[in-house]
Amino acid sequence: MPHDHPPHKPHSHGPGHSHDHSHDRPGHDHHGNDHGHSHSHGHGGHGHSHDRPHGSERQLLTAFVLTAGFMLAEVVGGLISGSLALIADAGHMLTDAASLALALFAVRMSRRPSDRRRSYGYGRMQVLAAFVNGLSLVALVAWIAVEAAIRLFKPVPVLAGPMLVIACLGLLVNLAAFWILHRGGRGNLNVEGALAHVLGDLLGSVAAIAAALVIMATGWTPVDPLLSVLVCGLILRTALRITRESGHILLQGSPTELDPAQLEREMREAVPGVAGVHHVHLWSLTPEERIITLHAVLGPGADGDQVTAGIGDFLRSTRAIGHVTVQIERQPCAEPEHRCAG
Repeated sequence: MPHDHPPHKPHSHGPGHSHDHSHDRPGHDHHGNDHGHSHSHGHGGHGHSHDRPHGSERQLLTAFVLTAGFMLAEVVGGLISGSLALIADAGHMLTDAASLALALFAVRMSRRPSDRRRSYGYGRMQVLAAFVNGLSLVALVAWIAVEAAIRLFKPVPVLAGPMLVIACLGLLVNLAAFWILHRGGRGNLNVEGALAHVLGDLLGSVAAIAAALVIMATGWTPVDPLLSVLVCGLILRTALRITRESGHILLQGSPTELDPAQLEREMREAVPGVAGVHHVHLWSLTPEERIITLHAVLGPGADGDQVTAGIGDFLRSTRAIGHVTVQIERQPCAEPEHRCAG
C-alpha cells in the first residue's frame, strides 16, 4: 500500500548538534497505527562518529612510547637477575604496550564515518578493545600465579641488585604512563582497559622493589613470587570489571543505571498525548552513547509529531539518550513483539 511522507521538520543545530526527525505515516499497517520515528542525535550520535572528540589519543600514544621504550631493558634485566617479580613486571609492560597499541588503534578507527555496512560507524571498536584488554589481563594474572606457585616449590637464585635498579626505573616509567592516561581516561572504557594494564605494571614495579629490598636484607627469595601473587590479586578485580562491562555492552545489554519500566512510567506522565508505552529496547553503542526504540500509544486527539518530538526531548534532556526511535500507534499493538516492531 503506498505511503505518503510529509516533509521533514527543519533541522535544529544547537550547541549539542541535535536533529529531530518525525514521520507520521497514517495507514501504515492493518491495525490503523501511525508509525513515527524520532531520531535525536546528541553529541555522540551515530553518523557523526568522526566528529567525536578523542582527547585521549595523544595520551595513549605518549604512554605507548614510554612503555615500549623501557620494555626491552626490563625483559633483559629480569632474565639476568632471575627475578620472577621483575619478569612478571616485564610481562606486564609487554602486554601494556600491546594494549596501548590496541586502544590507540580503536580510537583512530572509531573516528571513521558510518557507511552502508556499518550504519552506526566504528565507535564500538573502543568497547571491543577494552574487552580484549580485559581478557588479556585475566590471562596474564593466571600465568603469573602459576609461575609463582612453581617458584615457591622450586626456588631459584635472585640477583637483588640489578633487580632493584631496573624495578626503580620501571616504576618511574609506569608512574609517568599512569599519570598521562589518568588525565584522559575518565569514563572511557577503552582507555580504562589500557590504564588497568599500566596500573598492574605499576604495582608490579612496587612489588619488585619490595622483593629486592627484602632479598638484599634477608636473602629470603620466596618473597619474590609471594609479592607477585599479591599484585595479581590487586589487578584481577579491575580486569574482571572491565571485561564484564565491555561484554555487557557488546551483548546489547541495557545501561545498568536505566530502568526501562521506570522510563515507561515517566514518559506516560511527562509527555502530553502519551497514553501508553511498550516494547522498549534500550542499549549502548559505547558507554557514552545510549540508544532506545519504543512504541508509544497516542491519547485521544494527540498529534503524532508532537508526541515523537516530546519523547525525544524528554529522553535527551533527562537521560542523555542520543538516539531515540519511536513507533506511534493509535491503539496498542496486539501482535507479538518481533512482528509488531516494523
